Amino acid sequence: MSHQGTNGLAEATRDEAGVYRHGEDRPLEGYVLVMAVFAALVAGGAGVAAAAGRRLPDGISPWDLLLITAGTHKLSRTLSKDAVTSPLRVPFTRYGSTGGPAEVMEDTRTASDVRHAIGELVTCPFCLDMWIATGFAFGYVFAPRVTRLVAATFTALAGADFLQLLYAKGQQAAQ
Repeated sequence: MSHQGTNGLAEATRDEAGVYRHGEDRPLEGYVLVMAVFAALVAGGAGVAAAAGRRLPDGISPWDLLLITAGTHKLSRTLSKDAVTSPLRVPFTRYGSTGGPAEVMEDTRTASDVRHAIGELVTCPFCLDMWIATGFAFGYVFAPRVTRLVAATFTALAGADFLQLLYAKGQQAAQ
């Protein structure tokens, strides 16, 4: 491709991004980098698994699916919302306010598209779910017993959280 063709493509891409943003601060370049890192990690993990002769599980039992699901939920909330894990998010966020029980609400830093995109990723439990579930999936390939233990631990924490909230509701109703 000629230099002029490359410049034309870059300009067209910038124009399309501008139309998409519609005046909003959307870190599209940062999103591309985050997606590329995710894809590289998955490809690398798959390559390591193939090179090590690791096979995919024959299936995922309903119990394992429950562990992965609830464990993913709790781990993503722990990483993205817990006050105690806020030091991990500091490079990409600013404290906004308190959220739910033991949770904080944070604003993303927008100094660069990459920082902004990572800030959105690490403050969004829905966004982290994909990364964590994929990590658990690779865990089942490389270390299923440890992965079940970790997933079960976070599943127990999720269950305990719901019991704490139910208990608090019961106390409120009794008053």
